[in-house]
Amino acid sequence: MNPTISVLFRAIPLVMAVICIAFGWYVLNSGDAAGNVVAGRVLICLAAICVALFTTAATIIRQLIHNYPPIWHVVLPAAGYLAASIAVIWGIVIISGPTVPDQVSGHVLIGVGLIAACVSTVATASVKFSLIKAAEELPVGGGAPTGAYSCGLGALLITVPAVLAAIGFVICATLFRNGGPAGFIAGHVVFGLSVICAALIALVASIVRQVRNEFSDGERYAWSWFVAAMGTLNLLFGLWVLFSSQDPARLAPGVVLIGLGLICFSILSKVLLLALVWRQTFALANRIPLIPVGTALTCLFFAAFLFVATVAQPGFFVGAHVLVGLGAVCFTLFSIVSILEAGTSK
Repeated sequence: MNPTISVLFRAIPLVMAVICIAFGWYVLNSGDAAGNVVAGRVLICLAAICVALFTTAATIIRQLIHNYPPIWHVVLPAAGYLAASIAVIWGIVIISGPTVPDQVSGHVLIGVGLIAACVSTVATASVKFSLIKAAEELPVGGGAPTGAYSCGLGALLITVPAVLAAIGFVICATLFRNGGPAGFIAGHVVFGLSVICAALIALVASIVRQVRNEFSDGERYAWSWFVAAMGTLNLLFGLWVLFSSQDPARLAPGVVLIGLGLICFSILSKVLLLALVWRQTFALANRIPLIPVGTALTCLFFAAFLFVATVAQPGFFVGAHVLVGLGAVCFTLFSIVSILEAGTSK
């Protein structure tokens, strides 16, 4: 990989993180309304996902440019988990607040932290990313290449996002059971965040099983269809929430669920790329990074329409602002997919 391009791809996640923090801080300090509080906090917290994606990008790029000292094997994944921990702790601190915005934003921040932890697990699995090429040169069923992580460690890595997704769904069920405005809004959003955690199981599993030379032809399509199903679930659920009633409280979670569905389809581009180039040549591999570019633009254009709609319906305020942050996350995923394409395609 060209050194200049490698710097650019590592800079994109950090720039998106700065944009999320700056925009979130601006929104948070633009007024004391509930919408400003919720949207501002969520935007700031989305930077944790961007930081976690940076650790993934840096982990893979350093292997591609042959500058990956052992210290980075620990520092990069640890930085991602630290960002995730900050998001979760912040959510726990404010969740006990007396107001609905505190309860809603607190639960959402915890969900965002769970996603950041899943992405950090992708970075951890990617520590051995360079062995995918070595694994492809071995015969099918010929065992893992020298230096690959053990079967037990590989299973543990795949288990982490599964457990985090389960935690998210438990929180979601608790919120729905408790009811009230906070339970309704936060419950739907945490559900969408948990679905993203579930989608990331496929990405971790694809990397782990390719590194260990265990990736089968059946998995080539199964994991991709699984992520596509998760994205479709979020999109359809978001549309159902938006059009199932006239309650203004439905607007924010409905819009955010659609944005979270677009993030799932951005993740699909990574899983799809890994599947399509495993033990074969895929001529259009360099076109797959256009998927997260398309989802990022969709988020931003959707947000633009909603900013105008906010004039007539203030309930769109939170959704419009959060979509900007979700667009930043989608664009960050563009850099990751581009890095994967450079490291795996033939």
